[in-house]
Amino acid sequence: MERSQHYVRPDGLPPVNGYSHAVAFSGRMIAISGQVPLDAEGNLVGADDAQIQTRQVFDNLAAALAAAGAGMRHVVKLTVYLTDLADLAAFRTVRDDYLSPDTPPACSLVQVSGLVNPSFRIEIDALAAI
Repeated sequence: MERSQHYVRPDGLPPVNGYSHAVAFSGRMIAISGQVPLDAEGNLVGADDAQIQTRQVFDNLAAALAAAGAGMRHVVKLTVYLTDLADLAAFRTVRDDYLSPDTPPACSLVQVSGLVNPSFRIEIDALAAI
């Protein structure tokens, strides 16, 4: 049984780039706290490199999901926080390595003036359903 339905671009809504305008789902909900570009020892990864930081954040999301018995395919919603919109292309490149283009999650992307550590360029939280 399919547990999620992705409405990538319903009639009357603008084009998208790697996300769905809506996702309907059922099942056990998993909320993943905002993940930042720190490795398992708490070290910053990719000091001034948005793509390396984003990859670490997605690796952290995948690890948190796995701990809850889920995977990236179960993500129904992402919220992305960027300190610089110039990093959007790097985010999209990495995102496309982790998420299926056929069933992308709903997504919000927000530019923020800063994150908890001034060296962080990105933070992402997620909702998943299994």
